[in-house]
Amino acid sequence: MYSRRRGVNLGLFLLLSQIIQVGFDNIPPATLITMALNIYLFLSPIKPLLNVCTSVHETWDRRDWSRLFYSPFHHADDWHLYFNMVSMLYKGIRLEQRIGTRWFAYILSVFSLMTGVVYLALEMLLVELMKDHSYKLQCAVGFSGVLFALKVVNNYYNPGDITYVLGFPMRSQYACWAELIAIHLIAPGSSFIGHLSGILVGLLYTKGPLKNLMEVCAEVVSPSNYPRRQTRINNQGYSGYNEFSYDASNYRTNYTGGKTEEEQLEEAIRASLNDYAAHGNHRRSNTFGNPGRLSEEEMRQRRIYRFAR
Repeated sequence: MYSRRRGVNLGLFLLLSQIIQVGFDNIPPATLITMALNIYLFLSPIKPLLNVCTSVHETWDRRDWSRLFYSPFHHADDWHLYFNMVSMLYKGIRLEQRIGTRWFAYILSVFSLMTGVVYLALEMLLVELMKDHSYKLQCAVGFSGVLFALKVVNNYYNPGDITYVLGFPMRSQYACWAELIAIHLIAPGSSFIGHLSGILVGLLYTKGPLKNLMEVCAEVVSPSNYPRRQTRINNQGYSGYNEFSYDASNYRTNYTGGKTEEEQLEEAIRASLNDYAAHGNHRRSNTFGNPGRLSEEEMRQRRIYRFAR
C-alpha cells in the first residue's frame, strides 16, 4: 500500500473527459452510478486507505468486516481510479445492455463483496500451505477484482471474441488467465491474489452455483422483478420493461464499433489525453510521454496499470 499522491489529479480529469465524450445518456444507470460512487469516494474517502483495505489480519483477525464493503470502492491514486473506471465504462455498457440494469446492479453488489471474501480465503490458504504469516498482512484495495469477475462474465456471453494480451491475440475465454500471469510477471507489485479472486468469482457465477443462488435469493425477495434465466433486454431505455431478443452482432457494431475491449481501452486513453491537450494545458509528463502519440511501451504500461488492485 502507498499514500495517495497530492497535486493535480490528471487521471481524474481524463476520466471525466472520457465520460463526457461517451455521453452521460449513453452510459446505463448502474454503470454510471458505480463510476460516480468510485469517483466520489476517491475525492472524499470514508477513511484513509490503510483503514479500508482488505487483509486477513485487519478484516478476519480483528473482525473489521466493513473493509469488505469499503475496499473495492477506494483507489490508491488518480491513475488507479482512471484505468479501473475506463475499464468499467466499457464492460458496464456491454454487460448492462445485455442482462438489464437491475440484474447488473445485483451482480456488482454481489461481486464487490464476494471478491473480498474469496481474497481472504485464498490468503488464509496460503498462510496454511506456505507456513508464512506475512500473507495475513497483504492488504488490497481497488475495483480491479470486480473487473476481472466482470471480464469472465463478459467472455462467457461472448465466447468467440478475440482479445489482445500484451499485443498477442487470443480467444476471450483464455484472456483472463493470460492477463493474470502476464501482469504478475511484469508488475509483481500488483495483487495477484486480488485478480485471481475476481476470476474465481466470475467462474463461480458462470460455471458454478453462484448464479443459481443469486436467482433463488432474487426470486424470494422480489419474484416479479428478477425472472430466472434472463435472456432479454428492454427497448424503452434502461428502466422500461418491454423486451426484445438480444442481437450480439448488432451490439458489436452499434456500441463498440467492431473493436475489442483492448482496442476500446487504447482508443479511450488516446481520446482522453488528446482532449486534455486541447484544453490548453501544454505541460507534458515525463512518465506518460506525449499524450497524443503513445508508444507501444507506454500503452503496455497503461494496460498493466489498469489492473493494479
